[in-house]
Amino acid sequence: MILFNDSRTRLRRVGVATAAAGLLAALLTAVPAAATPDPGDGTATGKEVSRSAQAEARAAIASGEIPGQDEIVHSANIKPLANIPKEAFTGLNSDLAFQGKYAFAGNYDGFRIFDISNPKAPKTVAQVLCPGSQNDISVSGDLLFISTDSSRSDSSCNSTTQPATEKSSWEGMKVFDISDKRNPRYVAAVETACGSHTHTLVPERKNVYLYVSSYSPSATYPDCQPPHDGISVIKVSRSHPEKAAVVNFPVLFPGEGPDGGGNPGGPTNPGVSKTTGCHDITVLPSKDLAAGACMGDGILFSIKDPENPKVIDQVQDNVNFAFWHSATFNQKANKVVFTDELGGGGAATCNAAIGPDRGADGIYDIVGKGDKRKLVFRSYYKIPRAQADTENCVAHNGSLIPVKGKDLMVQAWYQGGVSVWDFTDSAKPKEIAYFERGPLSTDTLQVGGSWSAYYYNGYIYSNDIAKGFDVLKLTDRRTDQASRVRLGELNVQSQPDYFD
Repeated sequence: MILFNDSRTRLRRVGVATAAAGLLAALLTAVPAAATPDPGDGTATGKEVSRSAQAEARAAIASGEIPGQDEIVHSANIKPLANIPKEAFTGLNSDLAFQGKYAFAGNYDGFRIFDISNPKAPKTVAQVLCPGSQNDISVSGDLLFISTDSSRSDSSCNSTTQPATEKSSWEGMKVFDISDKRNPRYVAAVETACGSHTHTLVPERKNVYLYVSSYSPSATYPDCQPPHDGISVIKVSRSHPEKAAVVNFPVLFPGEGPDGGGNPGGPTNPGVSKTTGCHDITVLPSKDLAAGACMGDGILFSIKDPENPKVIDQVQDNVNFAFWHSATFNQKANKVVFTDELGGGGAATCNAAIGPDRGADGIYDIVGKGDKRKLVFRSYYKIPRAQADTENCVAHNGSLIPVKGKDLMVQAWYQGGVSVWDFTDSAKPKEIAYFERGPLSTDTLQVGGSWSAYYYNGYIYSNDIAKGFDVLKLTDRRTDQASRVRLGELNVQSQPDYFD
């Protein structure tokens, strides 16, 4: 989601700040991170919609076309098991990661750890307050990582928002020791150029590499404008995480001109003016591959050398894609699903006016071999259910459902809910299950809904921006096989080889 708390930090020499030790799971005194939509969205939470849109929303509810306000509806093959409400004092809920019997749920004010050993009754193990949007989250062994993409007074968890013009402004990556799940300990912070909107793990036995994605969507943030066409690569030693440091800044779009080879945008492009960085990267370590969603570009690159990723192919869609947001490989690594976050996650795009091809998924086949592989477009996928003009709805974060011989995926669509769909036939994707709530409001556009929906060890877990942590169970013969696949850890942007 394209949301920021405040101005960007200035680009300065990247450094490592050793954080104060002794951070406990008990809540810390800090200023909450109040999120505001990205300036490029043209939307705002709480924005009143037209009277005609209000009337249409109420009529759609009355006719049964959409569920009532806050009403839960779902297909017959999905069963809601549990909901843990969002804490009132925390910001928007964001991404999820998993390890053993634990789920780690990010929010704009920190993160929450759940014990999911009984999926019907998750229990909160720890709640850490550490403001700094988006707090994109991942875990590896005893380490937990969160992204800070807002200008902070310092790298501590007691930091406050401040203008980027302040010399002390900081943003980047934070590292925690989670060997004691009830008492996460903050051990290091690494400042990165343009902050960290998202990050992706490339785990190894002794080290963990982080690919840090950051970008600027508008001239409001001049410090992140071109030539910011690369990613920060951080190396973290598992035995000495306090020594984490940036080891490279590979430029993904080399070339001449102010755009450095990325999509320069143009009159036909519905959203992006120019590529100034990546929003998200997904790696498939078993195949030494990565896919990057980089504003105006979708890229495929090799990560045989994790410190020096190499671009293999680069594609654009200047007709229907507004903002390349995220990517998911299928298990055979011969397809990639890219998402288009039209409106930055804060707009109503699941309606007839926008249509089925914008704010959707783009399905690409990977053809060829080695460094000559190419991304070839096949089709779009968008949820087939109507949403009100008071509901933010667009393609967002999802994961594979591991079924041999099939390409199945579960995906979050904000207030469009959770969709399970089949893209085994790249040209004919179809929805096979869904879960959603009715609009938060029929008078104003309120930002809410599922940020991330992931499949983990037999269940779907969704982090709803406003409503909290949901657990769902699929009861469908087409997905029954997946429940037998057990993982010890899951960071969705570091895709496992489910059948190795």
